[in-house]
Amino acid sequence: MNFKGVPLYKAQSSIPANAIFDDPAKLLEACLEYFKWNDENPLAQQKVGFSQGEAVHTTIYHPRAMTSSALSMFLGITHQTLIEWKKTRSDLKPVIDWVESYIWNQKYCNAAAGLLSPNIIARELGLADKKIHTVSAPAMIIKPPGGEPEEAPPIHGE
Repeated sequence: MNFKGVPLYKAQSSIPANAIFDDPAKLLEACLEYFKWNDENPLAQQKVGFSQGEAVHTTIYHPRAMTSSALSMFLGITHQTLIEWKKTRSDLKPVIDWVESYIWNQKYCNAAAGLLSPNIIARELGLADKKIHTVSAPAMIIKPPGGEPEEAPPIHGE
């Protein structure tokens, strides 16, 4: 099947969703079609530069980040259906687990190579650095709504 240039909302697996539900091998086949569609439909960015005083138009292709939501659309099911299959269908769970691992790896490798935004992908994959910021303001007076201000706590050394 040739998907070149087909937007996601029009792209769909050649295997109907009811067949996917009945057979894990068909689900895997349909997921592999999504991976192929994803590879054949990178995101295109138009760049304009200048060479010898002339405007030069260039198209730069970027990989499309895979997602389980986009996979669900491609399969012709809701994302919630995919989640439910993973929870309730022991025959489909190994395929879904493998597919999710493949999608995670695709994002990680492309972000590590600088082909996808490392910050966005790191947050989505749960890899972002988490920092906890605390503020100490010992002389701050807190006034409850409609009440009198509380006495400021003593400052260190007082």
